[in-house]
Amino acid sequence: MAAHAHSPTAGPRRGRPPYGGARAAGPRGGRTVRLMRTTAGHSTTMAAGSGGHRLTLPVLCLSVIIIGLDNTALNVALPTMARDLNAGSQQLQWIIDAYTLLFAGLLLAAGTLGDRVGRKKTLALGLVVFAISSAAGAAASGPRELIAARAVMGVGAALIMPTTLSILMHTYRDKRARAKAVGVWSACTGLSVALGPTLGGWLLEHFSWGSVLLINVPIAVLALAAGHVLVPESKDPSPNRLDLIGAALSVCGLMTVVWTIIEAPEAGWLSARTLFAGGAGVTLLAVFVLWLRAAPAPLLDVSVFAKARFSAAAICISLAFLALFGSLFVISLYLQGVLGYDALESGVRLLPLAAGMAAGSAAATALGARLGEKIPALLGTAAMLAAFLTLATTTTSSGYGRLAVALVLGGVGMAMAQQTTTEAVMGALPLHRAGVGSAVNDTTRQVGGTLGIAVFGSLLHTVYSDHMTPHLGHLPPAAARAAQDTVIGADAAARALGGPAGRHLSEQASHAFVQALQTTGFLAAVIAVIAGVVVAGWLPAHEEDHA
Repeated sequence: MAAHAHSPTAGPRRGRPPYGGARAAGPRGGRTVRLMRTTAGHSTTMAAGSGGHRLTLPVLCLSVIIIGLDNTALNVALPTMARDLNAGSQQLQWIIDAYTLLFAGLLLAAGTLGDRVGRKKTLALGLVVFAISSAAGAAASGPRELIAARAVMGVGAALIMPTTLSILMHTYRDKRARAKAVGVWSACTGLSVALGPTLGGWLLEHFSWGSVLLINVPIAVLALAAGHVLVPESKDPSPNRLDLIGAALSVCGLMTVVWTIIEAPEAGWLSARTLFAGGAGVTLLAVFVLWLRAAPAPLLDVSVFAKARFSAAAICISLAFLALFGSLFVISLYLQGVLGYDALESGVRLLPLAAGMAAGSAAATALGARLGEKIPALLGTAAMLAAFLTLATTTTSSGYGRLAVALVLGGVGMAMAQQTTTEAVMGALPLHRAGVGSAVNDTTRQVGGTLGIAVFGSLLHTVYSDHMTPHLGHLPPAAARAAQDTVIGADAAARALGGPAGRHLSEQASHAFVQALQTTGFLAAVIAVIAGVVVAGWLPAHEEDHA
């Protein structure tokens, strides 16, 4: 990483106080004191009387909550969108994936933008873009307009997500206070994902599908207004020359890889299109790494990956999101297709995940303060392993109770793992590069989650279809195709058939889906074991943060 004007450990210059700046004159009751703080080559301006340290965190949490709520709430609205917008299955897929593609592809570049031009400015820009595109999406009259709006929402999300964490790192300098703040931030990101289906189901019960997008607007406006007063500005005071080539390579490489992951289940994992696109994406990322090693002022200092604390934590985050998001995709179908709940009922029954995340976040904060990062992360992967083994041993007679146990365990494990590894990733980088560090953290999450949904969805379809094939010979071709495609399609075909034949088809579909659930549960358990091995072998128990 390029040298900077001040040493990370340097104190204030001799003869000058560590804080400078003028005290503005005014009435005694309304006096505003502004502090200019300079540490480790970083400047932050903040209104001392604004309670920034106390009230900055709620603004940052509000900003990330709309990102987590958005996608999971939107998922439950897809059937309604298909009917009202006359959208086909491929268009429905891209309503979700257009957002994911831009979000994941732009994270690294957006994190760098915040470091250069100001993190508060970048957060505000992201909130404006997200709010306007959400309103445009809610007003869309067709799937093409909605897909375009969702793509722009992905741009806004990429600007919001890394800046929230980097602002947090600058606002909370004390290690213990920062650990608590990261815990709250992590809990909010996880809780929003868990609460999204419930909110989406409730909105659909009372309003049109557009309300699922329109709800983002007042939240974004509130965060924007509060952030203007309560969020301090910060940026790298001596940024390197803008690495346009590195930014272009990162965007193109990440977007190509994510696009390949999204399309692979439909095109086939070993199809020519998938292999070509995947090879192109990997090649672009390889060129990106080579460029970073050779560039005089790179977008990202790749030497940071040589730090065990940084790389082990990033791998653990990616694996945890891969397993959890893949499993949640399967669980959502299980709730509706096998247990027979509607969208709102399914969302409510995911709430144990949120409860587990709240408990896990509190546990991670308490244990991390005493034991460091390694033990809470290990306990988190162990709890996730227990959750996935619970799923893997589910039977057709298990019912919801067993799933609720798995959701609580998964929430506890995910919160503990992601909170401590997030602290490790951010603590391994200097504060003036917090935007890039946050972007790396968020990119590993997003790519891991996207890969999880694609891999688990593909495996689920393969196992389910294989188990259903012997039972479809007596059905009409259209009904057979629907029953072989998804458990929900089989349920619709069973209702159309009626009588003993319909009941038999429904039972076979439930049995086939549970077999697929068991298979994906075992895969998630293996991934949790790998994450635990990475943490046990490479994540240091205690390591001082980079100043």
